[in-house]
Amino acid sequence: MKKDHRRNRDDVVWSRFFWCTIFIVISCVLFTGFNFSSFRFLFFPPPERLQPEIVPRWRMDAVATAAGHGHDSPRKLDGKEKKVWIRETVILPDQVLLFLNYPPSSAATSPRLLTRDDLDCVYNFSSSPTARQKNASRPPNRVDGEIVRCPLLDRSAAVSLSVKSADANAGGEILLNARPARAWHSLAYEALIDRDNTTVVFVKGLNLRPDKLYNVSRFECVYGWDFTRPKFILRSEVISIAQEIARCRTPLSLLTNPFNSSIKVTVRVKGRVTLNSVAQPRPNPEPKLGPKPHQLCICTMLRNQAKFIREWVMYHDEIDISRWFIYDNNSEDEIESAITLLTGSGYNISRHVWPWAKTQEAGFAHCAIRARPSCEWVGFIDVDEFLHLPSGQSLPEFLTNLTEGTSGRLLLPFQVGEVRVACHSFGPSGLTQPPTKGVIAGYTCRLFAPERHKSIVRPEALNSSLVNVIHHFHLGEGFGFVDADRATMVINHYKYQVWEVFKEKFYRRVATYVADWQDELNVGSKDRTPGLGTRAVEPDDWSSRFCEVNDTGLRDEVVRRFSDPLTGTLPWEDEAETMRQGL
Repeated sequence: MKKDHRRNRDDVVWSRFFWCTIFIVISCVLFTGFNFSSFRFLFFPPPERLQPEIVPRWRMDAVATAAGHGHDSPRKLDGKEKKVWIRETVILPDQVLLFLNYPPSSAATSPRLLTRDDLDCVYNFSSSPTARQKNASRPPNRVDGEIVRCPLLDRSAAVSLSVKSADANAGGEILLNARPARAWHSLAYEALIDRDNTTVVFVKGLNLRPDKLYNVSRFECVYGWDFTRPKFILRSEVISIAQEIARCRTPLSLLTNPFNSSIKVTVRVKGRVTLNSVAQPRPNPEPKLGPKPHQLCICTMLRNQAKFIREWVMYHDEIDISRWFIYDNNSEDEIESAITLLTGSGYNISRHVWPWAKTQEAGFAHCAIRARPSCEWVGFIDVDEFLHLPSGQSLPEFLTNLTEGTSGRLLLPFQVGEVRVACHSFGPSGLTQPPTKGVIAGYTCRLFAPERHKSIVRPEALNSSLVNVIHHFHLGEGFGFVDADRATMVINHYKYQVWEVFKEKFYRRVATYVADWQDELNVGSKDRTPGLGTRAVEPDDWSSRFCEVNDTGLRDEVVRRFSDPLTGTLPWEDEAETMRQGL
């Protein structure tokens, strides 16, 4: 009997030891911060497939709660809580971006978005003793939803916003307090949650070389509200990284609450300081079942192209483009009104505000993700580039013949994921003023040899890294590219227009890895205009330059297909007049 009692006591001791151990382990996990991933990989091997990292739900809720009581919360004025406040401030090379935070909306209580007429940008020069005045105010350059663009007066000035009161009894204006300014060239600036539940983060400051994949073990993704407070951050592994694009495992807590406006994401080089972020992960719309609604779409990035976009959209609609994604890179013209006129006429166009400097490759990758659910093919071309089919084929027929092998090609050892189309560069064609009938009818003289190419891609075929060099993308396994026969399809690139138009290019280029015109850098690059130099000074012979071949093929086709038989006018001439009267 004594032996049995001893065995029972031993069982009790080991049972207590087991449950105490379990309690200690769980306590360590719950109360030592967000380093849950290290614990998980200590006991369990990493999954082979892309799966989200599991993180306790309460931790992300704690971040949201902390954010609600921290310095991101609404300030109070005269005992009343403000309805809107400045969430982030970013200094660009030529202006200041202020991101507004509006209260949660519902069908019953949707806040009115502030407009340019409601706001003034207020500058505090107290940190600059040499400033002539302590404070100054200017109207915003533009207001797009939650983004306010203010003039850049002094990089040392703190920028706030003054909201003009609509209530006569309010007694003045409401000042939205300034936030610490972030530098545009060292910043996570956009993020999307992709269909495999990974987060695609767009980030500057990593200084990665173009067209190259990097070792992911050197980097990590960081999610949280305040990256200076380790207790409220979550680290996640990087799956792929190249150029300005990182793909991260998304915490499960974020997937279950994807619209938590407090959470941001950034990328960190291990052993270095975490980069600042204004990037809030948002889910990309899920694809619908069945065939995609659009066979061919176009993505473009533009700045101040309102007077050219009508001809570009209307022409491409005629050759069976059915969807346009416009990335607006800080336009100051009437581009929004021009797009509104076109959408009112039945064209399927969306304008996406993309304020970031030197980010064309990243913008195209972002657009590829957005277009994938609804587009079988996506063309990446500029507003001065026009797809031309000299063969007379329709665009759907061309793509079908090329990709299914019915055009006489040998059987390819891969699926066609990209079609590369040669670009013919047109010059001023003897003109000194912009042509009234549009660029197609006006510019008819070009260089003999093609310059570069642009691509039409299957979004499903892209490599998950989304690496691209503007002209083409890296493709996934099993996919390859083909070159379009120039007798079948080319791009007319109206690159060197009259000087009045061309000089606008000197403002700033959007491509990340291409030097700006006025920089004394890579002066001999093919991305520069031969013999022009770095100053926006018109050469005496500009109107006659770049004219080696007289090419009227597209012009003749457009006149035949588009012109009014009685007046000879082209449809975008009427649209241009409508815009002038409407604006």
